[in-house]
Amino acid sequence: MTTTTTTTAATTGTDDAPAVRLDNICRSYGDSYAVRDLCLDIAPGEFFSLLGPSGCGKTTSLRMIGGFTDPTEGAILLSGKDVTALPPNKRDVNTVFQSYALFDHLSVADNVAFGLKRRGVGRAEIRERVATMLDRVQLGSLADRKPATLSGGQRQRVALARALVNRPQVLLLDEPLAALDLRLRRQMQVELKQIQREVGITFVFVTHDQDEALTMSDRMAVMNEGRVQQCGTPEDVYERPANSFVASFMGTSNLVPGTYRAGAVVMDQGPALPVGPREGIAEESRVNLAIRPEKIWLSDLGPGMARVNGVVRETVYSGPTTTYLIELAPGVTVSVLEQNTDRSRMEDRWSGGEHVEIGWLPEHCLVLD
Repeated sequence: MTTTTTTTAATTGTDDAPAVRLDNICRSYGDSYAVRDLCLDIAPGEFFSLLGPSGCGKTTSLRMIGGFTDPTEGAILLSGKDVTALPPNKRDVNTVFQSYALFDHLSVADNVAFGLKRRGVGRAEIRERVATMLDRVQLGSLADRKPATLSGGQRQRVALARALVNRPQVLLLDEPLAALDLRLRRQMQVELKQIQREVGITFVFVTHDQDEALTMSDRMAVMNEGRVQQCGTPEDVYERPANSFVASFMGTSNLVPGTYRAGAVVMDQGPALPVGPREGIAEESRVNLAIRPEKIWLSDLGPGMARVNGVVRETVYSGPTTTYLIELAPGVTVSVLEQNTDRSRMEDRWSGGEHVEIGWLPEHCLVLD
């Protein structure tokens, strides 16, 4: 498990403190823990994602940062200031929910201005800040429209503008793109990242979508059963998963169980899979060999590759790629992903039942306890 070790900061804000510090946060319900021993530092201006399956504790963590749920143990600090006991309206954060929570009877501009009016900001400043923010989210021409007349993506932008116009220190986003269709969701991922870069506000983003987190995050924390399994950049987490859960959760990863012996993972019923010497892995220990489908070669195998024979059990064409399911031994099947870039090979795909040789570079696979 990878977490960030922290020390308790001063109760007053400091310029060099993390934007968000979670110091040994726990949240329990009776004997059950939703979040346990959560330690994270999130830097100012960072786009940070909390990622994991349903029930892993990511939304509970976000709600504790926002003040909507109290931690059972630990401390929450914003720019070095302890806000653990403060209510939501006393914390310099705003939240964008999946439901958007817009006021249908108000215009787009009035929705965005709502928080500023409650804070007593002057009318001229409200008009200026609302107009600037609506232009930033590309809704300037729709200021007088009602939310019911907007598309899902436009309503999402209104909710984002309403949160950002208050200039919070931290913006919390609870799966705000989940209700959008795939095409619009991908478009909004790019736009949301661009807006975050422009405004320079720290974003803490909750999602269960691995592609979404990889696309948008500066760093991410992968959670499971209330604990952080790994924290790092998207490349670190995807290419160097800390354990078998992270390897399997982050995209598709082949996990082949076996025994580590003399630089190979020896399957219980099947061949030895060469992986090379591995520091920290004891001889005869039970392990999982983890390798991504795109790292396995099914043709044009080069020198230095580990090689093993198998049988094609399924071929799945999906436009730009073809996935082959290769049986290495009874009950052990791996996925191999090939790009459909060579027209001459597209009509000569491997068929079910064919015997093939697959290979990979030993440095592209991981040996996980």
